[in-house]
This record gives sequence, structure tokens and C-alpha cells, in this order.
Amino acid sequence: MQRAMGKQAVEWLAAAATDPRSCKQRWDRGEDAVLLEAGRLWDVLSVPEHLGLGALELLGRTRRRASGPVLMNCGARRVGFFIAPAPATEWPGPGVRHVRRGSWVAVPPPYQSGGWRLEWLLPPDGTGALYDPDAVRLALRKAGGVRGAPVRVSRP
Repeated sequence: MQRAMGKQAVEWLAAAATDPRSCKQRWDRGEDAVLLEAGRLWDVLSVPEHLGLGALELLGRTRRRASGPVLMNCGARRVGFFIAPAPATEWPGPGVRHVRRGSWVAVPPPYQSGGWRLEWLLPPDGTGALYDPDAVRLALRKAGGVRGAPVRVSRP
């Protein structure tokens, strides 16, 4: 079952590539990450590490199973929540970036266990499950202690 889920996860992630076959071949050859376009199947909400880990913990408490993939950029100390494509919006907290259509994300294969700059905190499961943007927004507000008006975010 684990192997089938891994294959499904590879297929799901590679479907975001302009050339899914080439994407899978590059991962098979051992490339640590490939660039995938956001906004086709998912967006990524990139947040500072402390805020992202706090929000992830809160989301884990409110749900039996996490809703979608979460990627950690260890070098930049940022956490990326894979969310359903969302319109341009305001997000709570400083340093929050909404990566959407027209932007690219470096993505490791879903079976990569770490040891590089990018590490899956929660790898994709192949079902296409994504975090609900509103649930992430609420968790970020709670994790960051933001009570006032949301902060306009920059687009990377």
C-alpha cells in the first residue's frame, strides 16, 4: 500500500509540471527538486518557520489527519502549505507569501526523506488533498497572535 501511495503522490505532483514525464524522469535520476508552476493544481502559502510550525501544530490538533502537503525550506527557514488555488487575498502575519499562478516552486520528490534544503513535513498522499485556505488563515492568526486587520502580503 505504501508503494502504491508513493506512486500516486509522484503522479499527482508531476501533474503540475508542464511536462510530467520529464519531471518524473528527473526525480528518478536523483535530482533533489524540480520547478513546478503554482496555480495549476495548487498554490503554496509560504510563511516564516516559527509561524508555519505553530500553525501546523494547531491544524494537527483540530483535524485527525492533515489536509495537505507541507514543505519545509530548511535554508530559508520557511514552511509552505499546499492550498487550493485561491484568489489574491490578504494573509495574516508579516513575511507571508502567497505563491500562485505565474510563480514557480522548487519541489522535491514526495518520497524524499530530507537531508537537502527542502524537506516534506507532510508529503502528498496522492489523493490531491490540499489545505483549505480559510483553515490555514485561521491557524496562522492563532499561531501569530494576530488579532487586528490582516497584513497585505508580497508576491514572490
